[in-house]
Amino acid sequence: MKDVSQHLLDIVGNSLRAGASLIEVGMEILEREEALVLSIRDNGCGMSPEMVATVTDPFITSRSTRKVGLGLPFLKMNAEQTGGSIKVESEEGKGTLVEARFYYHHIDCVPMGDLKGTLA
Repeated sequence: MKDVSQHLLDIVGNSLRAGASLIEVGMEILEREEALVLSIRDNGCGMSPEMVATVTDPFITSRSTRKVGLGLPFLKMNAEQTGGSIKVESEEGKGTLVEARFYYHHIDCVPMGDLKGTLA
């Protein structure tokens, strides 16, 4: 993914494929830490603890149309290359929370992209 807005679009797509009828997107700028925290919470089908443990492995996917899933692994890589992190919490039948922290002044931080257009 070339920018944060593409990550956002990818994760929201995951939520829709998981049957979510409610998707909450949050973005928080932590000025003191020079960090952007992106969060996506949904009420989709959720994931088992086993799936959550492997969800950032590019060779693990719940999709039957292909054998790799690169969205969350790329999000993790892009967050971590800034010194940030990713957190995934999920409960089957209740939904999922994906939270990524980017340190936006780090030289390796991907651009924000068209966040306004993506959220529209």
